[in-house]
Amino acid sequence: MIVGIVDRKGVPCIEVAIASQTYRATIDTGFNGDLELPRFLRPFVNPRWIFEAESTLAAGMSVSEDVYAVEFSFDGRMVETEATFADVDEVLIGTRLLRDYRLSIDFVARTVRAERLR
Repeated sequence: MIVGIVDRKGVPCIEVAIASQTYRATIDTGFNGDLELPRFLRPFVNPRWIFEAESTLAAGMSVSEDVYAVEFSFDGRMVETEATFADVDEVLIGTRLLRDYRLSIDFVARTVRAERLR
């Protein structure tokens, strides 16, 4: 099971380990992809280009992004998943990466839980 917090701004977060470092990861329920990583982490996840995708962001803005297959440690196991890279400092976890999980966000108690069901 993955546990995290809802921060003071109301953002659900967990921690992930990449290249022996721990990073804050936002669970973005509006992001239906797997993972968005800071560009500086690219060398540590063995990226392999798979396709170019058109994504629609907030306010209807469209962007074209390269999507990569990456090896990523998640919930105590290595998974191969799809990721994009951006000039940001934070990791985003999308709903597709959580498709085998029951996600519970309790804003009052400020807790996040993701339990793998399959």
